[in-house]
Amino acid sequence: MASVNVNFRMDEQLKKNVEDICGRMGMNLTTALTIFCRKLEQERRIPFEVTAEPDPFYSEANMAFLRESIAQLDGGKVVVKTMEELERMEHE
Repeated sequence: MASVNVNFRMDEQLKKNVEDICGRMGMNLTTALTIFCRKLEQERRIPFEVTAEPDPFYSEANMAFLRESIAQLDGGKVVVKTMEELERMEHE
């Protein structure tokens, strides 16, 4: 089987990061991309799920936080949250 060169562009930092990860796994970027292509050939699909992460602003926890704050404002109350509450909401 003859080998061919494949050229494509990617972000320089992404390439460095991926090369580092591959190196820690005992392979180089060429081997990793060859593995990807072999799986694609065998399975006739992208061999992993491709999704877009939802915007964390619209998480259910944040929406509940916003609804509570709006209700407080509508009730004429001052909205007060501690830094711990805000940080906890950020991680939910």
